[in-house]
Amino acid sequence: MSDVELLSISSGDLTARINPLGAELWSLADARGREFMTAADPAYWTGHAPLLFPIVGALNEGRYRVNGSEYALPRHGFARHSRFEVLIAEAERVMFSLSASDETRKVYPFEFKLNVNFRLIEKKLSVGVGVQNCGDVPMPFSFGFHPAFAWPLPGGAAKEDHVIEFADAEPHRVRQLEEDTGLLSPERRHGPVKGSAFTPRAELFERDAIIWDKLNSRKIVFGPKAGPRVAVKFPSLPMLGIWQKPGADFLCIEPWQGIADPVGFSGDFREKPGVISVAPGQTTFLEMHIAVLDGA
Repeated sequence: MSDVELLSISSGDLTARINPLGAELWSLADARGREFMTAADPAYWTGHAPLLFPIVGALNEGRYRVNGSEYALPRHGFARHSRFEVLIAEAERVMFSLSASDETRKVYPFEFKLNVNFRLIEKKLSVGVGVQNCGDVPMPFSFGFHPAFAWPLPGGAAKEDHVIEFADAEPHRVRQLEEDTGLLSPERRHGPVKGSAFTPRAELFERDAIIWDKLNSRKIVFGPKAGPRVAVKFPSLPMLGIWQKPGADFLCIEPWQGIADPVGFSGDFREKPGVISVAPGQTTFLEMHIAVLDGA
């Protein structure tokens, strides 16, 4: 981390460090120095908490059609690889912005501004995102958060003692991705949730993420019964992926507005599942809140 220039904000209870490349949260630590985010072991995954825009997941053959033309985009879009401008840098708040450019227009033909605001208040980090349509036609897009938490969390509990608790019962069947393409499988299967909770295990993620495209909850708590936990709230996002690479010491809780292309999808981008549209001159707001909960 020492070779990367990160911006820090602190509430006294928590300190967050964010990389302007991708406006990506790299670290969230408490006053005791306990780290709640992944160390990003390159043997498994180099991400920390990328922002997914203007797509979530993979495209069929890596391409999409919109307004009669075809474009190519990598999995999860380009925002995570883009350098954001710093608009505000205060003790407890930092705000980043990414605007359309000649490079983005080659792969996403819309005039946009993506503003990302990080704010710490006591033991909670709020991340607010504004997707602004600066053009004169409706702008379709998807967006997702992808925070990777340490697993196990600091505090000394074992991995197997960690539980994922949903705010509500989750009876819906879950989706998974095709291993070779990353596209959304047509299969729906029984999920791991019993009532409103489950214990994450590496074997659950052998086919990549577990995906809820129908979701009741907008809050999840992750951690052991005894020890610090994290609560993730996402009031404005209707889908969820939970992902882990078997053997790695992280677990991703990913609120999404959007999803990978279903197998065989060939429609216009505006018809892609989870894509929403923002009118000219308007802004769509999305948010996620991460709170650190003290252990019992």
